[in-house]
Amino acid sequence: MQITEKTVPGYELVAFGQDREAGYRGIIAIHSTVLGPAAGGTRFWNYGTEEDALQDALRLSRGMTYKSALAGLPCGGGKSIILGDNRTREREKIFRAHGRFVHALGGKYITAEDVGTSPADMEFVLQETTYVAGLQGRSGDPSPRTARGVFRAMQAAARHRWGRDSLAGRTIALQGCGNVGSHLAAELHRAGAKLVVTDVDEDRVARVVRECGALAVAQEEIYGVQADIFAPCALGAILNDHTIPRLRVEIVCGGANNQLLETRHGDLLEQRGILYVPDYAANAGGIISGGCMEMLGWEEARMLERVEAIYDCLLEIFKIAHERRLATWRAADILAEQRLRPASLTRTM
Repeated sequence: MQITEKTVPGYELVAFGQDREAGYRGIIAIHSTVLGPAAGGTRFWNYGTEEDALQDALRLSRGMTYKSALAGLPCGGGKSIILGDNRTREREKIFRAHGRFVHALGGKYITAEDVGTSPADMEFVLQETTYVAGLQGRSGDPSPRTARGVFRAMQAAARHRWGRDSLAGRTIALQGCGNVGSHLAAELHRAGAKLVVTDVDEDRVARVVRECGALAVAQEEIYGVQADIFAPCALGAILNDHTIPRLRVEIVCGGANNQLLETRHGDLLEQRGILYVPDYAANAGGIISGGCMEMLGWEEARMLERVEAIYDCLLEIFKIAHERRLATWRAADILAEQRLRPASLTRTM
C-alpha cells in the first residue's frame, strides 16, 4: 500500500492510498478529531477526476464533524472515497486494501458503509482493521435509522412552517429511491403523505410506486413538481443556481449529504421563502446508529432515543435562525461550532 499525504487548510489529514495489485485507489479525509476519532463512511464511486473525488471527500468529512457535534456524539468527522466502478466483482481485494489503508492511520479514522458500499463490504474491511463499524449482525445497515431521522426532521420542519407535526395529506417530491429513500418513502406512506418519486434506477422507482402508491416522474422533472416538501435522497450538490429557481415547495428536507452546491445556495433558498433543513442535522441517524451501538456500546433503545432527538435539534436550529434572522444553514453551523468549542478548549489546555 502506497500512502501519500496532502496538506489542506482546515483539515487534520488528507491521505491518498494506492495498491496496484488489488486495483485500489482511495482517499481518506479527516476534518477534525476534536470530539473523538473521525467517523464517516466509505463511498465507492466513479468520479470524473481525482480532484472531483477529493472535493467530495473534503465536503463530506467536514459535514461529518458537524453532524456528530449536533448529534452529541464523541466523534470527529472523516470520510473515505474508493475511486472506481462499484459494480466490480473484485470486492474482497478492493475492500481488504481499503481496510489496510484505514488501519495505517492508527485509529484516527473509523469507517462504515456509504454510497456504493454495504455491510458485507465492511466485513472484508474488518479482516484488515478493527476501525470499522456498520457490520453485519451489529448495527448493520444504517439506512432505516437515517430515514427515520429524516422523517423526524420533516416533522420538525412541518411544525415550524405549518404549526403541526402531521405530514398526512402533504405531497413529498422524493429524489432517490435507494436504501435511505425507499425507507423514507415507507415512513411517509404510513404517515399518510402523497409521494412523487424519481431515481436513476427504474426498478427502484417501480418498487416504491408499487409499495407506496407513488407517482413516478422523470429525473429532471422532480425539481418542478408542485409539492409541499422536496426530499433529496441521492447524491449531493443538487441545490444550485439551476435547480433552486425551479422548486415549487415550502420545505427542503432529505437524506442526501452536501445538498447545497455552495453555502450561498442556502441563502438563495431563504430568499425564496423555502425552509431548508440542513442535511447534516437531518441525516444523522446513520452515524448515531453505528456510533452509539458499535463505538459506545449503547443498547438499541437508547440509540433510537437519540435518533428521535433529531426532531428537537432541528427545532433548536430553527429557533436560532428565527431569533438571529439567519439562514438555517448558518444557524446549524453556529450550533455545531458551539458544541465543538468546549472540546477544543479542553484539548488545548
